[in-house]
Amino acid sequence: MVHVDRRTLLKAGMTATAAGALGMTTTGTAGAAVPAPTIHPTSEWGARPASGAIVVENHKPTYIVVHHAVDPPMNNDFSLSRAFYVSRFIQNLHMDKNGWIDSGQQFTNSRGGYVTEGRHRSLEILRGGTQHVQGANVGNHNSEVIGIENEGLYSTVDVPTALWNSLVSLVAYIAHQYGIAPEFIKGHRDFNSTECPGQVLYNRLPELRTAVGRVLGVPVTRSEAEWPLLKPGDTGRKVQLAQRFLRASGFGVTADGVFGKSTKEAVTALATQAGLPRDTCTAAKAADETGFLGADVWPLIVPADRSTAAWRADLARA
Repeated sequence: MVHVDRRTLLKAGMTATAAGALGMTTTGTAGAAVPAPTIHPTSEWGARPASGAIVVENHKPTYIVVHHAVDPPMNNDFSLSRAFYVSRFIQNLHMDKNGWIDSGQQFTNSRGGYVTEGRHRSLEILRGGTQHVQGANVGNHNSEVIGIENEGLYSTVDVPTALWNSLVSLVAYIAHQYGIAPEFIKGHRDFNSTECPGQVLYNRLPELRTAVGRVLGVPVTRSEAEWPLLKPGDTGRKVQLAQRFLRASGFGVTADGVFGKSTKEAVTALATQAGLPRDTCTAAKAADETGFLGADVWPLIVPADRSTAAWRADLARA
């Protein structure tokens, strides 16, 4: 069986961190000041006190990460009271089921276009523009990301217009405050093996980057290819390549291009052995994501003869 050492994991994380830091230092917010959107603080929606100390990172975040909040189930209530209810619901799940000290995300965006503060002190620290509150929404990357939960499940349906507009405004403000280039607006799946933020919303991230760049008055450089997300039941060339890499790593799977039971078991075993986090978005999900092969698994199996950027580009073309 393959052994995954700490050096391999650190190498994958450091690659992403270095790329993000480069974007921050070479790109500024050249346009006019971006107005702060209305953000309702924890004191307004009835948040519980955090059960532990809020950690404030003494640096700016590298990435802005978009999530979807699959629970509570979405409906057609677009009111402010619904937004407050969603914030309480998520906090209760994160604290009572996940065992976290508070809401995992720094901000929450409702289907009605209302933005609330998630983890305590996130709004206060964002306004300062030099530090950020550490959340619990992207496994193994929480020291470098700021996360936004968007109410709803967006695997097959699109986001409401109000949610989209408030997302653009919020992300633009965060990017302006921290000097984050639009290229470093990411989806949760760009870091962990998860469906989040849903295929439909994920497909709109290039549009989000363009919209944010327009608000900031900065050009948007094309983002590098990301690791593909493979799921049980998938077929094709990418699956076959993953199976070959798994075989080379010591797993007895057949390279037939069908993501079946043995491939799922191999990926699950590898993820468990490597200590990869699960359930890092909301505490309840619409589907079991066990065995998903995504951004945190690929670096453990691809050959070391190329950079991660080169492998991502090749897999995007496969």
